[in-house]
Amino acid sequence: MKLKSDFYLNPDVEDIAQKLLGKILVTRFNGILTSGKIVETEAYAGVQDKASHAYNHRRTKRTEIMYQKGGTAYVYFIYGMYNLFNVVSNQAGIPHAVLIRAIEPVDGIEVMLKRRKLKQQKYNLSAGPGLLTQALAIDVNHSGLSLLNSAIWIEDQAVEITPREILSGPRINVGYAAEDALLHRRFWIKENPWVSKAR
Repeated sequence: MKLKSDFYLNPDVEDIAQKLLGKILVTRFNGILTSGKIVETEAYAGVQDKASHAYNHRRTKRTEIMYQKGGTAYVYFIYGMYNLFNVVSNQAGIPHAVLIRAIEPVDGIEVMLKRRKLKQQKYNLSAGPGLLTQALAIDVNHSGLSLLNSAIWIEDQAVEITPREILSGPRINVGYAAEDALLHRRFWIKENPWVSKAR
């Protein structure tokens, strides 16, 4: 079942980052469906979070999408080579977002391998935020799309992830965020091999 608007309007970005674990991220482009189970996320708590693109009420052409209503895709380009996919959450005007860091492939694996230029399925297929977007063909042109009625959406397929299965730690590559870099706002499924290597 496709997640509805109420799910994304959750005001607690850390809670939604954990609840996204086990959900299925899906894309359907030109009739080709690919998907993966979300196994790792990072929460970014808007204007008060020094690691957030919207820290201190920063608003640019790129970050303006973060201020939209929860359930919007926020995709940005980094290191000159990677697109990173984020789920905007909370009410419009509150720029919370959850970065999807890794997925476990489910549907369309052969297509995902071709997109990643790989011959066989290994963890580098989608175990990282810049890798999963390549596998699912997500790029910055999809930033701003609604996750409720577009070619990108998230489903609840009744995969239960218990609190005991969720681990947390500091986010990756946010050393610039001073004390906020130490906050445990990265969440992953315990012992899942598709979690990114940066643990």
